[in-house]
Amino acid sequence: MRSVRIHHILPALLLAATGPAVAGAGATTAAAAEPDFQYVGQDDRPHGLAAPKGCVAAEGGGGRAVSNRTAATAAFHRDPGCRGPVVEVLRPGSVTQVRPYFASVAFTVTG
Repeated sequence: MRSVRIHHILPALLLAATGPAVAGAGATTAAAAEPDFQYVGQDDRPHGLAAPKGCVAAEGGGGRAVSNRTAATAAFHRDPGCRGPVVEVLRPGSVTQVRPYFASVAFTVTG
C-alpha cells in the first residue's frame, strides 16, 4: 500500500521542484518527458536518467522517492562507484522510497 501512495506523490514532487512552466504543461507532454529512472534527491531536486546502464552516480545524494521505469533491476549502494552495502533493490516498473540515502545505483538486466 505504501508504494502506491508514493507512486502518486512522486510526479507531484517532481513537478513542484521543476517549477510552473513544467507544471502547466499537459499531462501527455509531462509523461512523455519523464526519464526512465528518476528520484528526488536529498537536495530536494528531481534527478533523472534516460536508459541508464551499469553503475551510475546518484547526483544529489538520493534518499527520497525513486521511480524505476527501466527494464533493469536497480541496486542502490551506500557508497560511490556501486561499492559498499546495498541499501535497497528496486525491480523494473517499481516506485519506492530509499532511506536513509544512496550514493550510486547499479542497473542489471536479468532475464
